[in-house]
Amino acid sequence: MPVKEIAVIGGGNGALTAAGDMALAGFRVRMWTAFPEELGEIYQTKTIKIRGLGRQGDARLALVTRDLEEAVKGAEVIISPSPAFAQPILARLLAPHIEDNQTLFLSPGSMGSYLFASTFKEMGCVKDIAISEPGTLPYLTRKITKDEVLVSGHAVKLPVGVFPGERTEYAINVLKDLYPSIHPVENALSVALLNVGPVIHSVLVLLNTGPVESLEAWDIHNEGTTPSVKKLVLAHDQERIALRKAVGFTSHHYPFSDHYDQHSKDEWMYGRKAHSDLVKSTSWREKLNFGHRYIQEDVKCNLALHCSIADYLSIRTPIAHSLLTLIGAMVSEDFMKTGRTLGSLGLSNYSIDELMNLLNKGL
Repeated sequence: MPVKEIAVIGGGNGALTAAGDMALAGFRVRMWTAFPEELGEIYQTKTIKIRGLGRQGDARLALVTRDLEEAVKGAEVIISPSPAFAQPILARLLAPHIEDNQTLFLSPGSMGSYLFASTFKEMGCVKDIAISEPGTLPYLTRKITKDEVLVSGHAVKLPVGVFPGERTEYAINVLKDLYPSIHPVENALSVALLNVGPVIHSVLVLLNTGPVESLEAWDIHNEGTTPSVKKLVLAHDQERIALRKAVGFTSHHYPFSDHYDQHSKDEWMYGRKAHSDLVKSTSWREKLNFGHRYIQEDVKCNLALHCSIADYLSIRTPIAHSLLTLIGAMVSEDFMKTGRTLGSLGLSNYSIDELMNLLNKGL
């Protein structure tokens, strides 16, 4: 049955873009955020302005509410583009309102699908749902005003993992109504190791610390991506691919070199022109600091997860561990203790066979 009702949770770049884009695509969209100030006048106008690439126009939402139950009740798909570090709180807020046969789309994921499922179970919410997460955000996008976003890229290949894995076919069929570029991968761990946010952003922020701390605005994707910086990013990415191979994942590894190479035979997730379009865009010239999502999500949640997977598999990842240690020292934090790891998720004591079975069968 085609999807009609979509709920979007959040009020940041991804949430506004998803809500506006889905409304322009003809879906009935309800919207809610834990931080009402993020939506501002949208509560009254129910309108989000979409500019840039893809669908453009003034998108009219069906509902913008401060009541989470009202937002998600009866929605076939719930989209949560909120950052990974917000997922533990969102899972607890959402648990009382989840209904059977809903599909959650966590964008990003970072093993958030397992985190949501285990939180739901802990809170007594036992529903027949599929929780999915993509390898990257569906959009390259930035808010330019309270109710307007500028989209500079769309995912043309969107790998998605589902928890439990047994619900993959069901979830993919549902989500293809929203994002035709979606394709399945083995499970939630597989797609977590397709997330290159921790690969690129850890390097870019660390090696651009000077301008990040001294300039009012800096574009780490343009001026900050020098040949030597790019070389380290690609070496770091090879460690990520080695982890995927060590687990036994055979779905496409999406090497980040394809993102930089417009002439590669394999398109990367955002297509062949994505990097050049990203460099041309002015949307990424911004004031950065070490409290930015690049650190609090991509390093603390995602890079820590990658390092914990390496430790679990006894695979050496000297670049990943070095980056995690160095950035941790700069913010006076041990991310292996405070970040998202297999241990913090309660998964480190399983054998690899037990872990794969859990990811496939669910809780």
